[in-house]
Amino acid sequence: MFYRIGRLFTIKTKFEAFLVIYGLACGATERGVHYLGKFPGLGGWMLFALCPIAVFMAGAKILDSFDVPD
Repeated sequence: MFYRIGRLFTIKTKFEAFLVIYGLACGATERGVHYLGKFPGLGGWMLFALCPIAVFMAGAKILDSFDVPD
């Protein structure tokens, strides 16, 4: 039973990977907007810039996990 539930949370295709990365990016930009509201000025902009960078690194790791056909 746990195996069947676990399969729902497994990324099987690149399309699903891109959907997950898109969701992460939307959440990161939303968090960045909150940072801008809470920390006005340079500190807020730096935190805002770091949020998408984390998504870039996570997205690269997710896409790297797929085999590329020759």
